[in-house]
Amino acid sequence: MDKLSAHLAIAQTFLFSPGHRPEFFSKVINSSSKAIIIDLEDAVPPEQKSAAREHIRIFWESCSTDNRKRVLIRINPIDTSFTKDDVAFLNLLEGPLHVVVPKVESLAQLDSFTKQVSHLEVIIPIIESALGILHVNEIATHPLTLRLALGNIDTQADLGMLCDTDETELLPVRFAINLASRLAQIAPPIDGVTTDINNPELLRQGTLRAKRLGFGAKLCIHPKQIDGVIACFTPTDQEIDYAKRVVAADLASKGAAVQLDGKMIDRPVVLLAQRTLKLVNI
Repeated sequence: MDKLSAHLAIAQTFLFSPGHRPEFFSKVINSSSKAIIIDLEDAVPPEQKSAAREHIRIFWESCSTDNRKRVLIRINPIDTSFTKDDVAFLNLLEGPLHVVVPKVESLAQLDSFTKQVSHLEVIIPIIESALGILHVNEIATHPLTLRLALGNIDTQADLGMLCDTDETELLPVRFAINLASRLAQIAPPIDGVTTDINNPELLRQGTLRAKRLGFGAKLCIHPKQIDGVIACFTPTDQEIDYAKRVVAADLASKGAAVQLDGKMIDRPVVLLAQRTLKLVNI
């Protein structure tokens, strides 16, 4: 992972903006989200894909270096009628590029795509089908994969699920994505969207569930969701204090297992504490 994309590894919100609506670009770039996804896929009607690419090209050329670090482009699914044009479009842009790849179902797909695009720095594959879930461990190992993301709505559709409000039925999928991320030693995954933008409690509960399952970020579809998501993922004062004491105890014991507050502190606990402090730049 290049230092230019390191902040994307700990970003807690990824805010979508439709590629065919350039009037929204300045709003999302001026938002508090650390990562912005300009969308060429679901949000853009087929007849407006070409116009969206041109809008994004103009926007990209006007972006400052700092803002380019925050911007990702979600292309259309690989091996569709849009792939050739998407690849040609990406190759027109000055790099480095961050690309979100939807509906990824195999490592071979990613290999084929990344070989066609120059200046790629990182990719974020979205897992949203039965085949994607089956091959998630391999997808996570691609050398450009920074993080995995869950496409929770498309996953339900592909599997024919009728999920409850808490998406209890998707718990095994979320666990599999986090497990694949840990096995590949990549950044914590990004949870799917909450479609009800007027229900902050549903957003809060969904984000806390994602946090409990090891996710480190969430896809957002409206700026009003950003602050709530960040609040959930940001460690509390109590969590920060405990993490500091864990790290201090580990240093004092020179890496040996040690007791803290009556509990054994070993390497996995120390790693979690270090990640907590990294989220708040300590």
